[in-house]
Amino acid sequence: MTDQSLLTLTQWLSPAFPLGSFAYSHALELAVTEGVVSDGASLETWLTLTLQKGGGRVDAWLLSMVVQGADVEEMAALAEALAGTRERWHETYEQGAAFARTVAQMGGSQAPARALPVAVGVAARALDLPVKTVISLYLHSFTSNLVSAAVRFVPLGQAVGQTVLSNLHSVIAQVAEEALAATEAGLTTGAFAADLMAARHEDMDVRIFKT
Repeated sequence: MTDQSLLTLTQWLSPAFPLGSFAYSHALELAVTEGVVSDGASLETWLTLTLQKGGGRVDAWLLSMVVQGADVEEMAALAEALAGTRERWHETYEQGAAFARTVAQMGGSQAPARALPVAVGVAARALDLPVKTVISLYLHSFTSNLVSAAVRFVPLGQAVGQTVLSNLHSVIAQVAEEALAATEAGLTTGAFAADLMAARHEDMDVRIFKT
């Protein structure tokens, strides 16, 4: 592992990288509106399940398979098939397109628009980094964005948000470790409440977030 590669990945996954991540709540907006998430404890529960059984798990497994050499087009198609709602697909595809475009503008390889974990996985193949490190930092970025959305919308204090994120480090490490052995046959999801929230979010009369 080289410092240069680690810094590059950190830059790609930082809030400053222009993906528009701040505009997406991954259905968290509706969960907050309906009182399902109302404080630090309920946010931590929601995000734990998202990481272990929902979008976090799906992204981790797709990312792992791509970095480890899986067929990119097959993974891109699988990512679309696994998007439970139109909003979920737009969320991952739009950010993936922004990621690929920005990496190319920085001098990296040109790549077509694909779901975010697939796009990051393709780019990360060129980095001298352990696969678990790539997955862990990706999941940390994913979780950080949702914590930030909750801090703004619940609202939560910054200290509460950072405590939740810190408490989730062990969950992130566990999900990343499990994703190392990812296969298409083993990729399942079970965050049904979050999927339903995502579908219903599309019909909210007033929305702050895109998803």
